[in-house]
Amino acid sequence: MTDKHNPRLLRVALDVMGGDFAPVETVKGGVEAARRGIAEVLLVGDAGAVNAELGKHVVADLPLRVVPSEGCITENEHPALALRKKPRASVAVAAQLVRTGQADAAVSMGSTGASMAAAAVTMGLLPGIERPGLGGNFLGLAPKTTILDLGSNVDCKPSQLLSFGVMGAAFARTYLKIPNPRVALMSTGAEEAKGNKQVHEATPVFKASGFNFVGNAEGMDVFTDRADVIVCDGFVGNVLMKFAEGMGATIAELLKRELSKALPRETVEVLAKKLWESTNTAKVAGGPLFGVNGIMVVGHGASHAEGIAGAVQMARWCAEAGLLEAMRQDLAKIAPKVAS
Repeated sequence: MTDKHNPRLLRVALDVMGGDFAPVETVKGGVEAARRGIAEVLLVGDAGAVNAELGKHVVADLPLRVVPSEGCITENEHPALALRKKPRASVAVAAQLVRTGQADAAVSMGSTGASMAAAAVTMGLLPGIERPGLGGNFLGLAPKTTILDLGSNVDCKPSQLLSFGVMGAAFARTYLKIPNPRVALMSTGAEEAKGNKQVHEATPVFKASGFNFVGNAEGMDVFTDRADVIVCDGFVGNVLMKFAEGMGATIAELLKRELSKALPRETVEVLAKKLWESTNTAKVAGGPLFGVNGIMVVGHGASHAEGIAGAVQMARWCAEAGLLEAMRQDLAKIAPKVAS
């Protein structure tokens, strides 16, 4: 930031070519973020496609800039191989802008694997991190509960789970303003004897960490305020996230069908929509990629403009809150204990 008399907007590089509805919704979301004054938005993508979409909006005097890239990496491509074949792909260029200081943060609604690979290769990893993780407060029904990993690491060692807990606590402290976040391991029961081998091996590591470890949490504890940060491997986290989304959509339809017999249609539609939005991860702004040496926010591929603008806002908040430095400091505290 510049001095307080002439502050500049944070610069967020938006991968315009990533996402199910790119570039239409990504450009629209970037324009909306710029219009709200959230950030100076660097629209990274094929210049022809980006400018064609910009022509549909009134963008005079908005803090927007087009940064040309070449192609994108899709969900069905192997991320590492695709990055080597497409070094100028939109997500790679967005990550490079952060690496070189031309942007303060990056956002992508494209392939999660590609975002992880681009961020890890280009920005590097924080000290003590073996693999980055994906997480955040993804449920509107539990806005203060941070969960990770949500799908990027399906098998984890105890030390990796601990690093997720540490970074999740830093996120809860800086972004959610929880002074001393309670950290728990996702398990099949609250008792210490419950759980699988992974949980049993991780428990003593968490106990020795010096952080506010409160033991095991169960699936229902996402909503019960037992813990502020719940740690699990990416297999469990991803199943939990998608189950919540599917259940929310199903219950919303059930509400519409049953309540329409007794309430006005407009009332039923509002209730059903509110429930769906509280469980639909495409409506959530997205979450930071934990463990990379830069701010990269990854959102749901099915996001529309509002969610994309929200992801830009999330990126700004993470940068302004000092999330990266908080994670770096907390990881340094546990490094000797993990090594021993």
